[in-house]
Amino acid sequence: MMVFPDDLLYSREHTWARVDGNLVTIGITDYGQDKLGEILNLDLPEVDTYVEQDEPFGIIESAKTVTELISPVSGDVVRVNDDITDDVGIINSDPYDTGWLIVVEMKDASELDNLLDSTEYNDYVLGEEGLD
Repeated sequence: MMVFPDDLLYSREHTWARVDGNLVTIGITDYGQDKLGEILNLDLPEVDTYVEQDEPFGIIESAKTVTELISPVSGDVVRVNDDITDDVGIINSDPYDTGWLIVVEMKDASELDNLLDSTEYNDYVLGEEGLD
């Protein structure tokens, strides 16, 4: 059973956003990590890197594939989760809490309007799986 917490927003590229004022914590969704399988490697941006909504901010490598991580918002990276660079498996076991990737200082809150709530994201995933 996939979990999509109600307090997060979701992108169609399977990243989530936890909004706290103008700070947005970003990670990969439960569905995203499940589709990737065992995560082997991660390449994240440095602090002070500018990321743009719907553009790649990093690379994630799993046993199945290598894929780009797409940012749900634009802004400057203010924190990077150093714990997961040491143990990328945290993303598979705990994608929403200890498995977060980066924190971005959001420049334009209206970008949040482009994201999905948990119900919309669940429906999107079901459609992607052909289960709608």
